[in-house]
Amino acid sequence: MKKYDLIIVGGGISGVAAAVSACRQGLCVLLIEKYGNLGGAMSSSLVYPFMRYNTGGENNICTSKGLFAEMVDRFERFNERSWEFYKFVFDDMVSEAGADVLFHSTLVKAEVEGRSVKRVCVATKSGIAEFEADFFIDASGDGELIYMTGCDCQLGRESDGLCQPMTTCFRICNVDTKLFNKELGALTKLYLELQKKGEIQNPREDILVFYGLGENIIHFNTTRVVKHNPVDPFEISEAEILARKQVLEMFSFLKKNAQSCKKAELISIASHIGVRESRKLKGEHILTADELKNKVDFEDTIALGCYSIDIHNPTGTGTTIYDFKDGEYYKIPYRSLLPKEYDNMLVAGRCLSATHEAHSAVRIMPICANMGEAAGIAVSVAKKTNQSAHTVDVKKVQAVLREVGASID
Repeated sequence: MKKYDLIIVGGGISGVAAAVSACRQGLCVLLIEKYGNLGGAMSSSLVYPFMRYNTGGENNICTSKGLFAEMVDRFERFNERSWEFYKFVFDDMVSEAGADVLFHSTLVKAEVEGRSVKRVCVATKSGIAEFEADFFIDASGDGELIYMTGCDCQLGRESDGLCQPMTTCFRICNVDTKLFNKELGALTKLYLELQKKGEIQNPREDILVFYGLGENIIHFNTTRVVKHNPVDPFEISEAEILARKQVLEMFSFLKKNAQSCKKAELISIASHIGVRESRKLKGEHILTADELKNKVDFEDTIALGCYSIDIHNPTGTGTTIYDFKDGEYYKIPYRSLLPKEYDNMLVAGRCLSATHEAHSAVRIMPICANMGEAAGIAVSVAKKTNQSAHTVDVKKVQAVLREVGASID
């Protein structure tokens, strides 16, 4: 059995960033991904676009430099609009860095001894395989590794365990987008009227669309499945079906009522429902909304963000948003990536240690990439200095992050 310096569970944007950053620092890395491509929510759930990562204002600050900026730069070199090209970007970055990648492999068990995770067991096309490492990073989104190792974690919001709604994104083509923009107000009004009559089942309060993926293509982030547990196998299975019914409902509504969509065709539906929130670590520090609003300057800052506190109602209609002013940004501490229970594990991405409210801001892809890059570098520093994830010199971690151009100040 090959032993690695670092095993990362989850090949989304945070897992990719963790793998690339650790490999570039000289570590031997295995990246385990349950699907057949990297990118996570971008690839399998069609999450688009990147939410805000520039503060704006006179002294505009990019809160996601480093590896995220490199990902965007590599994508732009293709001179293509389709986000499918990010799959090529992630393949290239991980391969060039030298990480081993294991696709179509699902975590089924983790073995621990005392305060150390020793090995993981994954289901592959050839049966169960075991892999050992000195360090582990949970970048699975749903906190699969922290759950299987018994770490303290929180499902959904603290009051009742409900998570933000799940959404299946989809895209249509052959749309007269200029006319659609003119019609959108009237379409939304009609949509809400039909919703009140019970003829529209989707509880969302508006029709959320995005452009930029190609001529005459519209991206919809507008389905909404509430009161379903994203980590319960039966509930998420039901959610997938309910969301696809809402996709068909919306597409039929547009074909019937929008002149701009008379020739529209449904070209893609996410293969995995988009999950905003599920398990969150309850780690050494639980990041709060007040800390974001007060822009607390943590001594162990390893990532920045400026996206809004953006809470989609876990019970139905409505979205609560707290916007940060131009020029404002907040910081994420290293301790929010650190489980209390183990000395050789970190988390990165959506399963970080944060309250329901704070999590709604820091869950977005640019910030997840920031956390992944920081986690990979933290492991590299710990490995090189013969320290644990708890005893590593965070100032050295910060120094390396600055050296590689990451945003932490």
